[in-house]
Amino acid sequence: MFKHVLIATDGSELSRKAIHHGIGLAKAIGARATAITVTIPFRMFALNPERIPGMEESYSKQMTDVATKSLAEVEDAATAAGIHCEVVCAKDEHPYQAIIDAAKKNGCDLIVMASHGRRGISAVVLGSETVKVLTHSDIPVLVYR
Repeated sequence: MFKHVLIATDGSELSRKAIHHGIGLAKAIGARATAITVTIPFRMFALNPERIPGMEESYSKQMTDVATKSLAEVEDAATAAGIHCEVVCAKDEHPYQAIIDAAKKNGCDLIVMASHGRRGISAVVLGSETVKVLTHSDIPVLVYR
């Protein structure tokens, strides 16, 4: 059975539901839990970046605030369930890869994450980190929808 569950969150409402299921699963099987959220580094597409002062700092602060809030939700759910949960905040151009890397680094044997279930053109345009994790991970993935 699984011994260490990695719970990925992006702060969305669906992700919050997946958190509770992941924590509940970890408690039910006596597994450890680690939570991860991944932020994408700031990208500047202006010809004269000096014309937009403070943009990178503002973005970084906003992303840090979102990540902190997202991970606090997992910690709160874990505390309420009576289990300890480590938290990881990663920054990566490719969130799916950061999730897989964190699972391997922390010795996780299951990844729990939500899927928004986008279909058609929106799935192509927006992409899906969940599908990328499923495609590239050799660690089992439990998808909450």
